[in-house]
Amino acid sequence: MTTKATRAVGVDIGGTGIKGALVDLEEGVLLTDRVKVATPAGAEPDDVLAAVRVVLDTLGVADAEVPLGVAFPAIVRRGRTMSAANVSQKWIGFEAEEFFEEGLGREIHFANDADVAGIAEVRYGAARDVDGLVILTTLGTGIGTALLYNGVLIPNSELGHLQRAEKKKDFEAVAAYSAMERESLSWKEWAGRLQAYYNHLEFLFSPDLFIVGGGVSKHADEFLPLLDLQTPIVPARDRNNAGIIGAAALSLTAD
Repeated sequence: MTTKATRAVGVDIGGTGIKGALVDLEEGVLLTDRVKVATPAGAEPDDVLAAVRVVLDTLGVADAEVPLGVAFPAIVRRGRTMSAANVSQKWIGFEAEEFFEEGLGREIHFANDADVAGIAEVRYGAARDVDGLVILTTLGTGIGTALLYNGVLIPNSELGHLQRAEKKKDFEAVAAYSAMERESLSWKEWAGRLQAYYNHLEFLFSPDLFIVGGGVSKHADEFLPLLDLQTPIVPARDRNNAGIIGAAALSLTAD
């Protein structure tokens, strides 16, 4: 696939929604309105593929003329999904990239959703030209993470699944944005949970910068000032569009 393309399509598959848009690869901005459909109940492969087709048809980019990148909420190794935190267990050990390429009739690049958001922030956003260790967290249905060291991605970090020693429970179960909605927490109550999570990340990794993405990042002013951390923490430049932009940027690495 040519590396001279100046635009590409990014599709970001999440636990509750599937979003896509055409992206300007030089500026890292959306060229179209964002199209969003609900993630099908159960999120099984055939149903998710059908939903992605709806997004591409709505955007008018169902043909293979424009490069396509797809982000997915799972560990992804060489196109195979190795986990399934908020989707069907059928994705575990599944040849996802091949499945989408055959189903869509085109080459794609398939990667972890938080990792592609990290790529977007390195190339165009808050992590650009930042030395040292940057940890991006996406706060949504779960907690996704991307580790970036001197601008280089260390893939599939999955730090949302770190366990609280005293509770034997993943941090994402209590600190994801979905937990705030599910339990009707105030911003202050939720920030208390985030404080414990980011303190733990600081203790383990001593990062130079935290970046917060996901849908709730558009409300960063409501909760980031409530956190007391040694590490600077900022919202992602592209908020909840970082996954779309990063997926599009990585589309040029499709085989």
